[in-house]
Amino acid sequence: MSEETTRFVYVTYIFSTPEKVFEAITRPDVTRRYWGHENVSDWKPGSTWQHVRDNDERTVNLIGKVVEASPPRRLVITWADPSRADDPAAYSRVTFEIEAYEEMVRLTVSHDELEAGSGMDKGIRQGWPIVLSSLKSLLETGRGMDVFSKPKAA
Repeated sequence: MSEETTRFVYVTYIFSTPEKVFEAITRPDVTRRYWGHENVSDWKPGSTWQHVRDNDERTVNLIGKVVEASPPRRLVITWADPSRADDPAAYSRVTFEIEAYEEMVRLTVSHDELEAGSGMDKGIRQGWPIVLSSLKSLLETGRGMDVFSKPKAA
């Protein structure tokens, strides 16, 4: 059971408000604009959440539970591939810390309890930087980036 775990932390500064950043993470109509997916939940602790692809198939790419929700400052969720939903060891945890910082927001995303070297570990290290850059672009300019055109790692 003692698989080695790792963590990934990403910090960005966004000209926005904590309320708008929290909303951008939790409202499906906003997440689809910068992520190409919708984060779907009622965002109450203990509730499930799904990461649903915004396309005709509406594929559920990730699932988990809401661990903590303190709008607009903090959101903690578990995170797993739906194909491994029955394996408690397959879940990692994502914490969104949203802090007012002068006229900006400091957004810190910590993704931990990751199996070191796993496909999920590698995927989030590529994925979070482009997703959070796209979130920043959307909130600052009104336009997100195409996260699916990201370059492949060398």
